[in-house]
Amino acid sequence: MKIVLAYSGGLDTSVILRWLKENYQAEIIAFCADIGQEEELAGLDEKALSTGATKCVIDDLREEFARDFIFPMMQAAAIYEGQYFLGTSIARPLIAKRMVEIARAEKADAIAHGATGKGNDQVRFELSAAALAPELSVIAPWREERFRKEFPGRAEMIAYAAAQKIPVEASASKPYSMDRNLLHISFESGMLEDPWFDASSAEARGMYKLSVAPEEAPNEAEYIEMEFENRFVGMKSRGVYETPGGALLHFAHRQMESLTMDREVMHLRDSLVPKYSELVYNGFWFAPERYALQALVTETQRDVTGIVRLKLYKGNIIAAGRRSPKSLYDPQIATMEGSGADAYDQSDATGFIRLNALRLKARAAISEKPVG
Repeated sequence: MKIVLAYSGGLDTSVILRWLKENYQAEIIAFCADIGQEEELAGLDEKALSTGATKCVIDDLREEFARDFIFPMMQAAAIYEGQYFLGTSIARPLIAKRMVEIARAEKADAIAHGATGKGNDQVRFELSAAALAPELSVIAPWREERFRKEFPGRAEMIAYAAAQKIPVEASASKPYSMDRNLLHISFESGMLEDPWFDASSAEARGMYKLSVAPEEAPNEAEYIEMEFENRFVGMKSRGVYETPGGALLHFAHRQMESLTMDREVMHLRDSLVPKYSELVYNGFWFAPERYALQALVTETQRDVTGIVRLKLYKGNIIAAGRRSPKSLYDPQIATMEGSGADAYDQSDATGFIRLNALRLKARAAISEKPVG
């Protein structure tokens, strides 16, 4: 049997690699997608081979990740439940897609992952695999009773790794898990499982990689310019997400849209944001409804081109200027001076208001009539 395993080199996937090899009598191909983890990839191939993998494949997918996953999602202005930039969610379908490609090339029987039976990642991996390669089996050790019985907790996994001479770094000094890619870093577990814990407190600041607390930010604002060119498990969890680049891109993109996108088109697209975000979050990136929504989103973006200047200060993003060759802003119409009279006659608003007020007046008249 041959299995392609989504491998990070951490405690869980290192133990799972050896466990799969022994319990399935299988040949294991470890796969890691380079989607911007940086130093986490150092020495990964040697570690995988020494742990028992027949082969370790590390593919640089950063350009594909940005071009085919992050940017389309940003065009859709997708934010899950008004807070989450979907940084981890959007990476899973890409990883699953490449795993499927490797499995077919290597004539593997199955793919495997280290996602737990409690989280959303298991759904994202497996729905993607179902859409792309329904003939492949999926192995999820955390959903197997025999695996959970052998490893009821982290201590047992650390002991197993030591006994099997599996090289892993695990300690209590960082009581949280971290997942990093080009778009963001997410932190979960450990002290973060207490929703009352202040993740911005001084004691937690060593956790952050991409940002600093407002109290530690410079006292002078920084200006940047961004150019745009036209081209379900049911449990709550608590995480901390660092997505500075994504936050800037999302904000700047909305600013450019406010200048270049038709109002009704924007309202239509925005009405679909919750659905689009839900599809990404729940693992339906390769579902037909996501493709259909993406086609609409792509159409809305035809004229979203130009430059946005941002002012960054103490954790705040402030619009400091925008310009576009496709701008819908016409100063001759918007001006409060008399020169705009030819383009817009303010007297026209009288009839417009009268028509819109008609139903309100009719309702008010009925409400004022005595009953009986």
